[in-house]
Amino acid sequence: MAVNQEPQVFLYFSELLGRKISDSEGRPVGKILDLTGNIGEMYPPVTEILLCATDGKIVLLPWRRMAEVDGKLVAHPLQAGDFRTPVLRQGEMLLKDTLLDKQVVDTDGAKIRRVNDLQFLKSQKTLYLVHVDVGFHGLLRRVGLERPINFLFQLLFDYTMTDQLISWKFVQPVSSPDLLRLTVAQNRLAQLHPADLADIIEELDIHQRTAVFRSLDVETAAETLEETDPKIQVSLIEDLDMANASDIIEEMSLSEATDLLGDLPKDKAEGILKEMETDVAQDVKELLAHPEENAGGLMTTSFLSFAPERTAGEAMETIRRDAEDMDLIYYLYIVDSEGHILGVLSLRELIVADPERALSELMDTRIVAVNIEEHKDRIAEDFAKYGMLAMPVVDDDNHLKGVILFKNLLEVALPKLGR
Repeated sequence: MAVNQEPQVFLYFSELLGRKISDSEGRPVGKILDLTGNIGEMYPPVTEILLCATDGKIVLLPWRRMAEVDGKLVAHPLQAGDFRTPVLRQGEMLLKDTLLDKQVVDTDGAKIRRVNDLQFLKSQKTLYLVHVDVGFHGLLRRVGLERPINFLFQLLFDYTMTDQLISWKFVQPVSSPDLLRLTVAQNRLAQLHPADLADIIEELDIHQRTAVFRSLDVETAAETLEETDPKIQVSLIEDLDMANASDIIEEMSLSEATDLLGDLPKDKAEGILKEMETDVAQDVKELLAHPEENAGGLMTTSFLSFAPERTAGEAMETIRRDAEDMDLIYYLYIVDSEGHILGVLSLRELIVADPERALSELMDTRIVAVNIEEHKDRIAEDFAKYGMLAMPVVDDDNHLKGVILFKNLLEVALPKLGR
């Protein structure tokens, strides 16, 4: 014998807000002001109703007491103990207060959206938040103009408006700090590409921006910071204490970290440097000593260099061990015992080489390098001319001092490339 199952029904928040609730005897209980949901779930179940009771008190009432009878919401069975003071439990949020008319991140489309309505799925007497409505249609529904405007559009343009729904699993609210203080696995922002996340952070106001940035793990924060506008980089780091700021900056590429510290107020930069690991701080200080417009101010000292007698196999072992901490692994630079640059070898050439061959046999001695005092405009011309991903920087005695990454010169190089 088949068992009758309750059909699944979709409801919009706008259809619930302001609705009156009565008890099983038909006596008025109150009016819906908001709903609470548990954010710890993939699709948050509605737990309670924020109710303006008939005596004017604001209370919470369990959603499980709700039933719909002849189109009316009825609380049954209703007990005196069901009403409680409106204090949220761990993991709960007020849906209207937190989401409606607020900005959220659509992590699927990597965009900031404004929430105009919420869509719930009613299943087995439980109400689940399944979508946010970010479209104009949802706004019309909220203000009660959905039917007349739909009729007008259909009559004049033969067009039927549709909802723009985003699944809750792709939504990250940004208005409430509590929703951002989640584990890395729950914080959906950390799943975005750093460049997309940087764009999103730049769109937010200063308070939301800070809350979102602080919600990220150290590695994600560092990657995002590298993609963010320098002025916003400064404001985000200035809002952090020295210890947290140093942890994030240590994860950045050396050249990016140097640029950021150079833009910070002197006392803040010095405080962060004191918190950083000694060897990293020393590298940064060396780079800070060079003007930003010159090669010395654009270069990184985090690159791979080898003695000419080292073999291809030995070089590969070093790369496997140290590559994660390097800003550059596209090229290997061959230097003598005094640090003079002798040649260069691409990673591709190294991979296909006989592991027993010495680097001196594999390296290209036709070196294109720039002087440490060279101006960035001339460097951009060299990048455009030679089509390199990185360029070595040498002093007057041909000692290898650093490497300039193409991406760090991109804003200068692009006009030279005709883009």
